[in-house]
Amino acid sequence: MKPLFSFGPFSIHFFGLMIAIGALVGFLLLIREAKRRKMNHKLLTDGVVYSLLGGIIGARIVYIVVYNPSYYIANPMEVFFIQNGGLSIHGGILGGLLVGYLFLKRHKLPIWETLDIVAPSLILAQGISRIGCDVFGGPISDALPWGMEKYGELLHPAQAYEFLLDYLLFGYLWLRLKKTSYTGQVFLHYVIGYMAIRAIVEFARLNPMVVGPLSVSHVMSLIGIIIAAFLIKYRKRSGLIDKVNSIPKNKYIKTGIYVIVLMVISLLIYYGVQG
Repeated sequence: MKPLFSFGPFSIHFFGLMIAIGALVGFLLLIREAKRRKMNHKLLTDGVVYSLLGGIIGARIVYIVVYNPSYYIANPMEVFFIQNGGLSIHGGILGGLLVGYLFLKRHKLPIWETLDIVAPSLILAQGISRIGCDVFGGPISDALPWGMEKYGELLHPAQAYEFLLDYLLFGYLWLRLKKTSYTGQVFLHYVIGYMAIRAIVEFARLNPMVVGPLSVSHVMSLIGIIIAAFLIKYRKRSGLIDKVNSIPKNKYIKTGIYVIVLMVISLLIYYGVQG
């Protein structure tokens, strides 16, 4: 984790800062959309907090169980030192969704409609958070000018690949939110889209392999895509929307501009701090 500054025994790391910024931006976007749709945004605020905590716990548990169980069995106290790294994005999504689902069900909020407005905010928060992630891509050819020099070799900026693809998915989901055919469509497209992104980016990283070039993350992404595909068939039958709105042309243009600006600013920050 790249430290930015310290005061006393406490250190602020780049990754932690970007997670906080990503969470804040995603939260503000979610609340804005909830207010526009006249949903209970105050209750959703509580749900976001609980889901965030559930996501952190889920990310830690899956990382420990799947990626490095022997180390944490030998060093059990290290489980609590999250600042040293060790979070699984698949576990984070699973933990956050589980807690969020239970919260929505308990308070009798519309589950699929709420998940739809959560999806664009969630992928935006994930993209921004990835800017602060340490560089740990696989080796890259010297002929490719965007490689990052770390530990004496040139590496893929895998995190940059991911946040750029995240922003493209955000643009698509934001527009899809304006024109849905069934409740849950935006969220399920998020699941498939992000699982595909993770699978693509994995080819530029180094992770424990399962079969040939396929890693543990590939397997988890594939499981997520299969589950989402089954849920899409179910939602198409039971969650149809009577009226499908059209999207004005200026919405496409504005969304495209926002995505491009996000990409440029994020790349400047990423290479400026990590380069």
